[in-house]
Amino acid sequence: MRKFFRTPKGLLLIVLVGLVAIAAPHEGLAVVVPGLAAAVVLAGLLDAAILRVRDGGWAFPSGAVLTALIVAMVLSSREPWHVTAATAVLAIVSKYVCRYRTANVFNPAALAMVATFYLFDTGHSWWGALPDVAPPFLILLFVAGLFITDRVNKMPMVLAFLGAYYGLFTGMAFAGDPRWVAEIYRTPDVQAVLYFAFFILTDPPTSPTKYRHQVICGVLVAVTSVVFFEALGVVYYLLAGVLVGNVWETWRRWRAHRGRERQHRHPRRAHDAAAGTAVIA
Repeated sequence: MRKFFRTPKGLLLIVLVGLVAIAAPHEGLAVVVPGLAAAVVLAGLLDAAILRVRDGGWAFPSGAVLTALIVAMVLSSREPWHVTAATAVLAIVSKYVCRYRTANVFNPAALAMVATFYLFDTGHSWWGALPDVAPPFLILLFVAGLFITDRVNKMPMVLAFLGAYYGLFTGMAFAGDPRWVAEIYRTPDVQAVLYFAFFILTDPPTSPTKYRHQVICGVLVAVTSVVFFEALGVVYYLLAGVLVGNVWETWRRWRAHRGRERQHRHPRRAHDAAAGTAVIA
């Protein structure tokens, strides 16, 4: 267990539990605990059972626990406990249904929260991002987020996303009525976007590894989020952005895999093409 808490998943679990410990008293423990506990227990049990059948042995469902924590920390704490739990369970199911090769296509928490927005008309308050605590805790969120981002090696994507996101909104403020986008720079939107960038956008199974691809994906997620905010005004505009980024990343992986397959099937043709390129160069 000590070894687990040194991994990126273990460290993220420590950070999220710490944020819950700070934020929950401000929301009200009686309000937060039922939904949070139900989401973690039910999602964990389901994932453990699936892993038992798939792999033939019991394993700690760390991914399910992290997904359930994120779901509970983003959904409004006023949602009925069974709605929060159902969203977490749906996230785990989506992880095994929507797959390409060995990885899930979509960020499970983001996909489930967008789905239950339409199924249950859920609200998103991002209470786990510490919007209701003293301002110095924003520094804590920022430092913890930078630490996790560095450990999963996703800093280029986070910087590209935040730069494009605030750059686009700043441009809109100068070009039009700044009051229309003023909320983006205020609580709780600032905390929400930091939480999103550090803990949802950086999901290793659904995000690129190479820096160039990370920058492209970060900008794409930012542009999509701004479009959803501006054109549709939906509460899940950040989550919609990451889902589009997930689709782009899966398409990129599919193209790369197909290219490797062609090279494997026709190595002579690939060699001639490379040689021709070298001659032309």
